[in-house]
Amino acid sequence: MHSRGWKNHSSVTEFILLGFSRNPRTSWILFFLFFFLYLFTVLGNGLIVTLIRVDARLHTSMYFFLSILSLLDLSYATTTVPQMLIHLVSKNKTISYVQCVVQMYVFLTLGITETWIFAAMAYDRYVAICYPLQYRVKMNQTLCILLAVSSAFCGLTCALVYTVFAMNLPYCGPNEINHFFCEIPAVLKLACADTTLNDQVDFILGFILLLIPLSLILASYVHIFIAILKIRSTQGRIKAFSTCASHITVVTMFCIPCMVMYMRPGSEASPEDDKKLALFYNVISAFLNPIIYSLRNKDVKTAFLKLVGMSEDTQ
Repeated sequence: MHSRGWKNHSSVTEFILLGFSRNPRTSWILFFLFFFLYLFTVLGNGLIVTLIRVDARLHTSMYFFLSILSLLDLSYATTTVPQMLIHLVSKNKTISYVQCVVQMYVFLTLGITETWIFAAMAYDRYVAICYPLQYRVKMNQTLCILLAVSSAFCGLTCALVYTVFAMNLPYCGPNEINHFFCEIPAVLKLACADTTLNDQVDFILGFILLLIPLSLILASYVHIFIAILKIRSTQGRIKAFSTCASHITVVTMFCIPCMVMYMRPGSEASPEDDKKLALFYNVISAFLNPIIYSLRNKDVKTAFLKLVGMSEDTQ
């Protein structure tokens, strides 16, 4: 059954995305809510990328990874939100089979890449706090690019495995996806075949792609906290910890909902809960990331004031 090509095995040529609400009034309220969330996501993440590119003081490994995170968040939200906005105010809520496959693949690629970028950011903080004098030498441009490229490669290859296993199943109807985009757990419920193997693949990949990066992040922070406790001044401890607080917050917001979504059996999933979880790690976290990093980061605020002409360059 699994050896036949995708097209031969699927009689469904398009899917219907049920989204959030069939009530027109509620749909318009949600449209404006998500439109403003998306607008601020694009502006916020776009501003962080711009500031990091134009301000020489932000040309460090920490901000290099932050700019990649912002680009990923911007792209991540763009993969799903514009289509969701159209479907909220349009009677036509269909997505073609090919578009569904592409959306699924791009979404997974960006999400998986982001988890490994989080691990790279944790390693960067570990080197900065545990080896401050060797920081610029250890976290050189070559290593940063290597970590970014390897994260992207992991995203591209693992997302392909996920997508192939999901879309290699027969889909013969019904074709209504109870979600606002083509996310694998929601699509798998429409397969007219046993999805036990897919559940196993999802769990194994979820373990590799979520628990391994999270373990690396945890190991980095164990060493970081030990190093912080050795700092004698209270002010020094607070300053060292503040550089990590934003990262810890963002990782928690993104990874915990992802773990719940991808590491539980499909039979335990509730469509409404799935939509809320997906909304959180797809839209809300992408919206909050620039706020969390800019509000807690003096360098980013200084760069912004300099950009808008409200601050003289003191250096």
